[in-house]
Amino acid sequence: MKVGVIMGGVSSEIEVSLNTGREMMNHLDRNQYEVIPVVFSKPEELVEKVKGLDVALLALHGAYGEDGTIQGTLETLGIPYTGSGVLASSLCMNKDLSKKILRYEGVNTPDWLCWDSLEDYSSEAVERLGYPVMVKPNSGGSSIGMEKVNDEMGLYSAVLKAFSSDPEQSILIERYIVGEEITCSILDGELLPVLGITSASSEWFDYSAKYEECGADEVVMALPSELDQLVRKAAMTCYKALKCSVYARVDILLLDGVPYVLEVNTLPGMTATSLLPKSAAAAGLSYSALLDLIISCSLTERSKNITRGC
Repeated sequence: MKVGVIMGGVSSEIEVSLNTGREMMNHLDRNQYEVIPVVFSKPEELVEKVKGLDVALLALHGAYGEDGTIQGTLETLGIPYTGSGVLASSLCMNKDLSKKILRYEGVNTPDWLCWDSLEDYSSEAVERLGYPVMVKPNSGGSSIGMEKVNDEMGLYSAVLKAFSSDPEQSILIERYIVGEEITCSILDGELLPVLGITSASSEWFDYSAKYEECGADEVVMALPSELDQLVRKAAMTCYKALKCSVYARVDILLLDGVPYVLEVNTLPGMTATSLLPKSAAAAGLSYSALLDLIISCSLTERSKNITRGC
């Protein structure tokens, strides 16, 4: 089977993508797969580079990776790809829209504002929301362009920073919750062991905590039975409501026994320090076995879509 590891891309998360791609290539079973690295920096390069692939293993993050556009391109080219489809990818990439859907489904998520441009700037609206707040791009990940703001003095500069990370995107101002951070990885509709996260040098899970060695302490959580059920229900409701498939990661904060969902990642990081491989390892799955399952489940999912005419 010719497996193309698609990495690089056009977003601000290129370096994370390349690290994910390298890690995937290191663990793909060469007895099962012919592994082909596909590194691109312009969308138009893909058409030639993916020719002849049996499946595209997506190691992408951010725009033209997680937002449904490359998924749509690959569907047009008739090439199966790993992970969620076009709809789920685009929904989860838009934090404002996904939070609205989760609220409708009864899932707790921190209160927020969404601004499309600096013309929407309103310190009064943020005051009503309540400090501290997290300011971040509405689309994107890896905590790039994200900043905690404790009062009005730091608000404007944080908003400028978030907009400058991608001038064409809107930004979110989200109420900051002081809670216990956990993450729920889902594989083929089943919840893997829940991990608790404690950043080593910062008060929230920022870029360095995510990707530097020893940047965070990430351990399997043994939650009380009642809370465990609430967390499981919240994570699976997110997965189903946002039409995810194959695998995803749901990031949650626990406050006073209540899970608050921050976001859902349809292509979670797969670097050496990433959470999904650690959660899979806790379930007894090696990195190679995890990749095998992602590929086989994705091929099954794509064939279902073809049968349904989607």
